[in-house]
Amino acid sequence: MQRLFPALVGIVIALAVLSSCVYVVRERDAVLLFALGEVRKTVTEPGLYFKLPPPFQTVTRLDKRLQTIETNDPERIQTSEKKNLLIDSFVKWRIDDPRLFYVTFGANDRAAVERLQAQIRDALNASVNVRTVKAVVSTERDAIMREILNNVKGRAKPLGVEVVDVRLRRIEFAPEISESVFRRMEAERKQEANRLRASGAADGERIRAQADRQRQEMLAEAYAKAQAIMGEGDAVAANIYAQAYGKNPEFYNFYRSLEAYRSAFGGKGDALVLSPDSDFFKFWGSSKGQANTLPGAGASAAPALQ
Repeated sequence: MQRLFPALVGIVIALAVLSSCVYVVRERDAVLLFALGEVRKTVTEPGLYFKLPPPFQTVTRLDKRLQTIETNDPERIQTSEKKNLLIDSFVKWRIDDPRLFYVTFGANDRAAVERLQAQIRDALNASVNVRTVKAVVSTERDAIMREILNNVKGRAKPLGVEVVDVRLRRIEFAPEISESVFRRMEAERKQEANRLRASGAADGERIRAQADRQRQEMLAEAYAKAQAIMGEGDAVAANIYAQAYGKNPEFYNFYRSLEAYRSAFGGKGDALVLSPDSDFFKFWGSSKGQANTLPGAGASAAPALQ
């Protein structure tokens, strides 16, 4: 037993030395290999690697995964109109050069985050200060994000950091200008509504005038057609009358006289004061429809006129 104890101690020491000579690089890690305090090698490929035992060689691990910086409180940024906006943003970044990142920040990610936040704040001020509220809120929001990304990416590259994306998540008015902005927006909307109402009223008047003109044209055309049809009917009627008169003039005169008698004596109290010798009574005393030719032939009918 006493012989085995030194052997076991030796095995344990050998395993400890061996384990100190092996290190594993995971997919999410970037490993810096140090020799006597200096960076000798940067390993980013995952796998099993060997090194000298400490203190001859040591390793430091950095997280190379994509990380996010979110602002805890919205940044107060002033526009070109001297209006304050509250802007909430977030940034996606990762370590691009592990050696340069370690030289700049060591293994402290918090220092890198604070430096990037300061750069983002400066880039945000530079882009927003030269624009109006309307441009920042709506029309040029994408352009602002591109400017900030390009600005911060260029400034972060020498630090060993790659900025992947910058987004403006929320833009709000500062409390002191919200009311004035809302009043101006309300006035603009009312002005636009009044313009639309005026345009609609003008279009309505134009449509009504066009409809009235079309109505007048249709009525005039219809009246002209009606008059033409009535003229044709009168011509046909006159032609029929002429043909009837030509076939039997005496019967035609007798028939017309009967129509005249019917019209003249249609009412109970009708009375006519006429000379019995007038042409109106030329068929009155004839039962055969022949005209009276003797003077005073219609005298016997005079009492019937009352």
